[in-house]
Amino acid sequence: MLQFILRKQVSIRNERPKKRIDHAFSKYEDSNIMDIANLWHSSHESAWVDALHHYWSFVRPENLALEHAMDGLNIERLRDLDSYGWYAFLRDEYFRWKYTAPNRYATTTAQLRRYLENGGLDELDAVRQALLHADPNDIQAGLTTAHRIRGLGTAGASGLLALMYPARFATVDQFVVMALRELKDLPEKYALHHMKPEGLSVRDGVTLIDIMQRKAAELNRQFGTTQWTPRKIDMILWSSRQRREVRIQGR
Repeated sequence: MLQFILRKQVSIRNERPKKRIDHAFSKYEDSNIMDIANLWHSSHESAWVDALHHYWSFVRPENLALEHAMDGLNIERLRDLDSYGWYAFLRDEYFRWKYTAPNRYATTTAQLRRYLENGGLDELDAVRQALLHADPNDIQAGLTTAHRIRGLGTAGASGLLALMYPARFATVDQFVVMALRELKDLPEKYALHHMKPEGLSVRDGVTLIDIMQRKAAELNRQFGTTQWTPRKIDMILWSSRQRREVRIQGR
């Protein structure tokens, strides 16, 4: 059902004049998207599909190709990399995808570059091997392992795992925390309140990913599909917070 709706939406959109994918476009489509508090309890699959598609409205045109590449990342590609290839992937693709602000990209890649400068590529590659052999059901162990990569905090570690194992992991960051805080009936609402959105711990990451795993499983049961993943839930939460910020700024 989800794939049918997505194909139908693509077909309809292709019949319209092409529009620039930027913040102006996201404002144009905003009226058709439920806010997260209402969407979270919606039983309409089309509402969830619309919200997922809306994520792409917030991707800047210059980042779109990389965003699609990371969204469709094949883990087998990572298995075939050597130690330098893994370093180059992180530097040129993953870090650039995760840290879109130039200053953040510069500071985090400076830490990553120490592997190359200090002859530590084998150490970095050991993390790749550990991630490839990790148990995707062990959220804490996965986050702890990815956290070993210089330049990655909990948010960065979760993003890498979400691309490698989208059916089990999700990206956690300040935007996801702020979006989930709008849901007043979550069992984890007190834990969410005490989190530091810009300094999440591994324990916080486990809590947040568990929420998104639970929601994805609920949607799959409700809609009779297997298409919903924690990664897709994080995309919806992220874009819902971006949409709210656009409204506040009056764009």
